[in-house]
Amino acid sequence: MAFVKISEQDSLYNDLEKKSVGELLRDINNEDKKVALAVEKALPAVEKLVTELVSRMKRGGRLFYIGAGTSGRLGVLDASEIPPTFGMDPSWVIGLIAGGDTALRNPVEKAEDDTTQGWRDLQEFNIGELDTVVGIAASGTTPYVIGALEDCRRHGILTAAITSNPDAPVSQAADIAIEMVVGPEFVTGSSRMKSGTGQKMICNMITTATMIQLGRVKGNKMVNMQLSNAKLVDRGTRMLVAELGLEYDDARRLLLLHGSVKKASDAYNADHKQEA
Repeated sequence: MAFVKISEQDSLYNDLEKKSVGELLRDINNEDKKVALAVEKALPAVEKLVTELVSRMKRGGRLFYIGAGTSGRLGVLDASEIPPTFGMDPSWVIGLIAGGDTALRNPVEKAEDDTTQGWRDLQEFNIGELDTVVGIAASGTTPYVIGALEDCRRHGILTAAITSNPDAPVSQAADIAIEMVVGPEFVTGSSRMKSGTGQKMICNMITTATMIQLGRVKGNKMVNMQLSNAKLVDRGTRMLVAELGLEYDDARRLLLLHGSVKKASDAYNADHKQEA
């Protein structure tokens, strides 16, 4: 029986070119409302992945996202946000896209059709058994992703797949299948829409929950964030004001001296413990 891609089925809306702007926006919004519910149904699989991932990362393992097109770009996006948000070295969460960095802005012809390139791309990072590879493929049939996951499993590397189609080939290639079935896209086959939104939500969940479990958040604050601009310096300063009861200028000097909220707080508490 041929594999049926729900994500490629005809849109529930016809004659889009005849709709007003308001109608288009309302219809897109109505479809977007379905995404969170689809992600909710996939939470048990996401939980299983995060639990396994945390265990591996505590022992030095890394997280790799791998995908093509929109799926690949979203993996790279999530990986790129981990250092500034949680103060992690970029080597801990890595995003790979078929066609390389060029494909982030421009399509690379036939890059996603190569079944062996994904594994070669991963090997450039000396991937090992403590690492985890998450393949992202809305269609569930991307050869670049499937080939990479199959090779990873042969080498004892934990794998997961994020897809918009149930029982997809990419799910069968992974240890953990995260299937968020968002239904047909508003523009038929345009997986940058609901599928992309769901993928971003799941990637957010995976890395945010993992970083919290790894101690990169205190209370509900990004205490390890990089102080890369004035906004973040101000945010960190206000965190120290609230936590330590310092005046704003004193908190800011302390923050800039130590480079992160956590380091500043730890140093302040250590000094005052000695004084006591």
